Amino acid sequence: MTSSSAASRKALSKIACNRLQKELVEWQVNPPAGFKHKVTDNLQRWVIEVNGAPGTLYANETYQLQVDFPEHYPMEAPQVIFIPPAPLHPHIYSNGHICLDHASLALENILYDSWSPAMTASSICISILSMLSSSTVKQRPADNDHYVKNCRNGRSPKETRWWFHDDKV
Repeated sequence: MTSSSAASRKALSKIACNRLQKELVEWQVNPPAGFKHKVTDNLQRWVIEVNGAPGTLYANETYQLQVDFPEHYPMEAPQVIFIPPAPLHPHIYSNGHICLDHASLALENILYDSWSPAMTASSICISILSMLSSSTVKQRPADNDHYVKNCRNGRSPKETRWWFHDDKV
């Protein structure tokens, strides 16, 4: 989360706290393969280590996701970004912002427009690993430089109206 949005972040609601505590317990009992939750005392911000799946372009590579949960989670989507350096991927910008669309699943961007309260931190991670694993090229989105330049003032990826360049990656 950017410093400007971190300062304005509101405390979690009781519903959000209960839900996140439940998700955290489930994560500890049954963590998604390829992910490790880095333990902190901040329930509202999770840092998650992502290990590239074997047999993919990202095998043996490790990245970190930052997941910031809003006051009204799960009714509102969390903000999910890669902590730079972000993986080279056609749907991941160099500032860590992720355009996570799964056209094959008939979803738009599950982190923003098509968020569902039924989703969890684990399901987000699995979707991100699936996106990485299915990539056939390691490259930035075509508009990376323009997008990153326009985000310099601390704009959240949740404020972005995403345009999907290619649903084949």
